[in-house]
Amino acid sequence: MSHSSRFDRGHTDDLMSFLAASPSPYHAVANAAERLEKAGFRQVAETDAWDGESGGKYVLRGGAIVAWYVPEGATATTPYRIVGAHTDSPNLRVKPIPDTGARGWRQIAVEVYGGPLLNTWLDRDLGLSGRVTLRDGSDRLVNVDRALLRVPQLAVHLDRSVNTDGLKLDKQRHMTPIWGLGEVGEGELIAFVEEEIGVAAGEVQGWDLMVHSVEPPAYLGRDHELVAGPRMDNLLSVHAGTAALAAVAAADSEPTSIPVLAAFDHEESGSQSDTGADGPLLGTVLERSVYARGGSYEDRARAFAGTVCLSSDTGHAVHPNYSERHEPGHHPMPNGGPILKVNVNQRYATDGSGRAVFAGACERAGVPWQSFVSNNAMPCGTTIGPITAARHGIATVDIGVAILSMHSARELCGAEDPYLLANALTAFLEC
Repeated sequence: MSHSSRFDRGHTDDLMSFLAASPSPYHAVANAAERLEKAGFRQVAETDAWDGESGGKYVLRGGAIVAWYVPEGATATTPYRIVGAHTDSPNLRVKPIPDTGARGWRQIAVEVYGGPLLNTWLDRDLGLSGRVTLRDGSDRLVNVDRALLRVPQLAVHLDRSVNTDGLKLDKQRHMTPIWGLGEVGEGELIAFVEEEIGVAAGEVQGWDLMVHSVEPPAYLGRDHELVAGPRMDNLLSVHAGTAALAAVAAADSEPTSIPVLAAFDHEESGSQSDTGADGPLLGTVLERSVYARGGSYEDRARAFAGTVCLSSDTGHAVHPNYSERHEPGHHPMPNGGPILKVNVNQRYATDGSGRAVFAGACERAGVPWQSFVSNNAMPCGTTIGPITAARHGIATVDIGVAILSMHSARELCGAEDPYLLANALTAFLEC
């Protein structure tokens, strides 16, 4: 990946393919792992003893991946440079007893995951994806990427005030998708899934399934300067981080740090899980890498003291129809480059020294960048940044790409920004 701010449409085309092929966190990490394998990385099992050899390695756990590249000459005290991201997006997830229905309609019971814009899931052709666990304990990915389900909105004739008083949705009553007509049969959905993935009836013992929009990503605008698509929050950063790590590994230079990609699950629900940023996964992987290179606890502490993390997540572009909701002096625009996210109350982890790290990476990459801060009268969102900083004692900087329609089933970003972000991340990991 060259350090140039010139737009590479090939990168954005590849992002669109990645988004379409990653309807769930489990697919996202599988696709990231496949790309890293092609770049020479190898998977290591957490249950095995680790060696201290140089090269690229990665760990998969559920919907999370941690990958790192140990250059020749790295010591036990060599610090890390980490790109952090998350693999999950707000959506509708299948309940433990999924088969339901009413008034002659067959439906699927779902639970609302994270904080989605509920109305964006209405009247949209939906597929089914995720993973299932079989009787022998193995996992299988599921991707029914065709129009299978739909959450129908009530007709305006039966809700005359919807355009004046606003749409009011009850998460329990109004968000249940339909998938057919007739009597409800117990076990029908899982029997359908078993048939789709080609396993015998009764083999599926557990599932983590969710719905996704089957509409593919697309360029938008007169000059195709925008991209519309699902799960940009935050697969855009996962894709950019994967590309950056592979590029640094391919360069085979002699960096003074060990580049890392850490993409976690469950950010949208608080990060408190064994695959979330508030769990021990990242710290365990980094520590084991130190110890595998013959290091001690003292070496681990020294390595962590010199480590820096860029927490890359999407942020808010200024909305032309709601500009009063934004901070008047900070209006990030699409194709203006990645944004530095600041909140003095530590909803973002950025401080002045972190700003300098990010600015330096963008300067080396020839990439423009912007600043984001929330309107004082509006609550500020948060990311894995403060969690990473507090849990591991690692200097962390919050950055990302400015988008519109965050948490919608279909979000919008500038077509150039994914490439600009990937170049900035590459320069950061190389330093």
